[in-house]
Amino acid sequence: MAKIKITQTKSGIDRPERQKRTLVALGLRKMHASVEVEATPQIVGMVKTVHHLVKVEEVK
Repeated sequence: MAKIKITQTKSGIDRPERQKRTLVALGLRKMHASVEVEATPQIVGMVKTVHHLVKVEEVK
């Protein structure tokens, strides 16, 4: 499977609780923190939930 790098670019403050929990579930706890994860359908769905708070790059 392909890997993707997810970087948090905006704060989770003043966001709905669901979006805050999604950021934590992705492993993003601080601004400008990055994680590399497999691009499974579950992860892609979580990224779509918080797409306005993160930047996504494909890792080769």
